[in-house]
Amino acid sequence: MSDPTAIPATGRPVDDIMAEIDAERSDDLDWRGGKAFSLVYNAADPELDRLHHAVAGEYLHDNALNPFAYPTLLRMERELVSMAAGLLGGRPRAGALTSGGTESIFCAVQTARDVGRDRGVTAPNVLVPATAHPAFSKAGHYLGVDVRRIEVGSDGRADLGATAEAIDDDTVLLVGSAPCYPYGLIDPITDLAALAADNDRFCHVDACLGGWLLPFWEELGEPVPAWNLAVPGVTSLSADIHKYGYTYKGASVILYADRDVLERQHFIFDDWPGGLYASATTAGTRPAPPIAGAWATLQHLGHDGLLDKARVVRDATRAMLDGIAAIGDLHTVHEPEMSVACFTSATRSIGAIGDVMDDRGWHLDRQQEGLHLMVSPGHAAHVDQFLTDLAAAFDNHGEARDSMAAYSGTADG
Repeated sequence: MSDPTAIPATGRPVDDIMAEIDAERSDDLDWRGGKAFSLVYNAADPELDRLHHAVAGEYLHDNALNPFAYPTLLRMERELVSMAAGLLGGRPRAGALTSGGTESIFCAVQTARDVGRDRGVTAPNVLVPATAHPAFSKAGHYLGVDVRRIEVGSDGRADLGATAEAIDDDTVLLVGSAPCYPYGLIDPITDLAALAADNDRFCHVDACLGGWLLPFWEELGEPVPAWNLAVPGVTSLSADIHKYGYTYKGASVILYADRDVLERQHFIFDDWPGGLYASATTAGTRPAPPIAGAWATLQHLGHDGLLDKARVVRDATRAMLDGIAAIGDLHTVHEPEMSVACFTSATRSIGAIGDVMDDRGWHLDRQQEGLHLMVSPGHAAHVDQFLTDLAAAFDNHGEARDSMAAYSGTADG
């Protein structure tokens, strides 16, 4: 019997390999079925899906390491940054495309750290609300930056007073979310940015989740507080196109209020026999399909298409939240400002309810305080079934199976 952890002694036929993959994928997340609430943002759009496959195949082997070797990719990337800047209050050339929110956040922390060095900071710290994404702590881990998590207020949002008290001579960056992942709440960006500006510090808005939805949410008439680069004092912003921009992974943008700060994240090296090496973000080799896919997605959907999908998400979110509130004592931990929410019960085991939902094929993320929803267009057709199954789970469940609250995990455990 062959060892599956070793390279096969002889190659295998394509059909044999694909048959094995097809058989094993039956256990993978079925994001097309409308029962998954994270990891993939299901646009429920067959034509967009067809476009994605065609574009990915066209650019499968191209490498954006040297953009001048692929002028088409260079044009696409520049246009993506320009489109993002136009949507999010930025400047057309003051940004870059990254592989995802983690890399965008990494770049924001790195530039703030390096600008802090200019004023003599040797032990930099970053102040983030307790609800901020763990990517900030990850960036701090790699970059030697102390990321200090500040407890949020009773409303779940960044506490301005506590943040102000935490600022010291080594603080290089203040952070707010638009919205935060756990509760779908937008931090008081205007006040945070003003606090940062008053103390001559940078302010980053993590709009990885909301960046490509909130502008359309507001256009639909929903209340959205000021949150983007148009807010005075906001110096950088991250927004993932592969979330509510509906492209495939991984495409995000990091935008700056000042192009000079963008240039601080550029790396240029010529002290080796291979010649000049330069990169705009942390990655060297960059796969071309996400760049081309993001550009093609926005070309296909356009403003009207994104607005239409925002309307579908808004309506599905309302129906789900109204339905949840009508089941026993289920309620959201905080009233969300977008399409993301955490809900729980004061009298029933929310973990046990989640277990029953798992058994019925739903994939609800587990949080410390409850079950987590992130609504996509693909959920709209399944709202009634979701609420029916949730009501049944509330009324009939056993003991919780101790499912762990987890956002992600490592491949080795």
